[in-house]
Amino acid sequence: MTATELNFIKPFDGDYNLQNYDKVFQNFFWEDVEKEFSWYQTEQVNMAYECIDRHVADGYGDKVALHYINEDEEQVFTFKDIKDKSDHLATVLKKNGVKKGDIVFIFLPKNPENHIAMIAAIKLGAVVGPLFEAFMEDAVKDRISDCEGRFLITDSELVKRVPKQDLPSLEIVFITEGPEKCKEAEISLVEELAKTKPQTDIIEWVDLEHRLNIHYTSGSTGKPKGIVHAHRAMIQQYQTGKWVLDIKENDVYWCTAHLGWVTGTVYGLFAPWLNRATVVVNGGRFNADSWYSTIEKTGVTVWYSAPTAFRMLKAEGDDVLEKYDLSSLRHLLSVGEPLNPEVIVWGIEALQKRIHDTWWMTETGAQLIVNLPSEVIKPGSMGRPFPGIEVAILDDDGNILPNGQVGHLGIKAFWPAIMKEVWKNQEKFNSYFVNGWYISGDLAVLDEDGYVFFQGRSDDMINSSGERIGPFEVESKLIEHEAVAEAGVIGKPDTIRGEIVKAFIVLKRGYSPSEDLLENIRVFVKQNLAAHAAPREIEVLDELPKTKISGKILRRELKARELQNAHQVS
Repeated sequence: MTATELNFIKPFDGDYNLQNYDKVFQNFFWEDVEKEFSWYQTEQVNMAYECIDRHVADGYGDKVALHYINEDEEQVFTFKDIKDKSDHLATVLKKNGVKKGDIVFIFLPKNPENHIAMIAAIKLGAVVGPLFEAFMEDAVKDRISDCEGRFLITDSELVKRVPKQDLPSLEIVFITEGPEKCKEAEISLVEELAKTKPQTDIIEWVDLEHRLNIHYTSGSTGKPKGIVHAHRAMIQQYQTGKWVLDIKENDVYWCTAHLGWVTGTVYGLFAPWLNRATVVVNGGRFNADSWYSTIEKTGVTVWYSAPTAFRMLKAEGDDVLEKYDLSSLRHLLSVGEPLNPEVIVWGIEALQKRIHDTWWMTETGAQLIVNLPSEVIKPGSMGRPFPGIEVAILDDDGNILPNGQVGHLGIKAFWPAIMKEVWKNQEKFNSYFVNGWYISGDLAVLDEDGYVFFQGRSDDMINSSGERIGPFEVESKLIEHEAVAEAGVIGKPDTIRGEIVKAFIVLKRGYSPSEDLLENIRVFVKQNLAAHAAPREIEVLDELPKTKISGKILRRELKARELQNAHQVS
């Protein structure tokens, strides 16, 4: 089976939470979802309560909430454990001045303390600002200084990357270890917890529009912008967890993202815990043996990761895969960048499971375009709109284009999880909307069945001799070649054609670059995609530049590198 041979992949038989997409789509109202929350009756709103405390109150305190693995270390926490620990930590934070509306940054590794700190801060009505553990000094400084953060929870290693001298707003730094690990003016949480009696009625009730969390997202230019979400996001995060993640009573769920990435926060913590799932956390770096072992050891049933990770697992080959029993898996999903058709084929052949692509953004707060487990997958498609979401393809003036035409992907505003604001930047917030549509910055095509096909970012499209070429489809075709592990495609300036297609590739182990091999790869794309889309230049790299958080290929860096080389030659 190859991606080229596939038109669509039918769903496997299963008792899925959403069985009939078309029927549900026609009769769906967000207001009906609100009835699932305790606040619908009590009018007392807090995301942390719905994620943790409610399950304890409902008699599920002994159910496993978090299963943590890091090499030989293993810890298990029940929902009652998480409630008690977050109550205790919230008490300490409150004693040290954290109150409703304050922003609390959390800069911790992928470990249980990170999850507990998130819940504790939210219980106080504070706004959490999760930071990715790979951030260096400038990234940390930009984020904390932008919103004048006063509080930070971190550890003795990561605090070394916090430039306190350049952060005058930062009043208190909490260290998760003992006092011997703290420097002057740092507060040991171990010491504070030991001398503080937990307050069991610690939760601050808020309203649905109260600020919940802030994530910083970067464009191709300018400083990162702070995207703020409100507690109302839980409505959509719960329902997508139920229908897209398909979480059931006994599921063991693993989202591989760090909490510092919006996927880690929303679909590594909020959505699964709103649906009372057992969450798995692997604290180590990517390693095929470690990842497969985690699935086997914890019995993961639902697995949410990124195309980059799946491509890396695919490149490791079947020898590693066959060492492990992955029979617990029943549902796989992908996020972060478009899912190459070849990876879907690998999922079916190697894992005997479909991988379901999902599309959303930091700004949208939750999944908007999805491939549901009960519906047909069209390889290369992002899927169809989630119930309650209206999608259109728009021209440059915001007018709706017919099916089959490339244009700007627009989402009819508004929906429950959409951002509340861009921090201190109303002009930027307003710029996302045209004629009542949220403009994503992605170019896409809508087919006659309502499936959306990603074509590229609006600034990534290649115009060669009048032909518009989406880099993603070329990249997808390149990695179908037996020698290609990864690919990034850009438009290289050309005096005759305007631009030519240039590909940067990483070869699989066992292959060495040669003129014959590169020509073979070029002809493969020409014969299986289109002549105008075949790369006129192919360059082999040891690795492609990627975002640290999500592993997205940074085409803009490839383009900048190419422009710099051209300038040096000239």
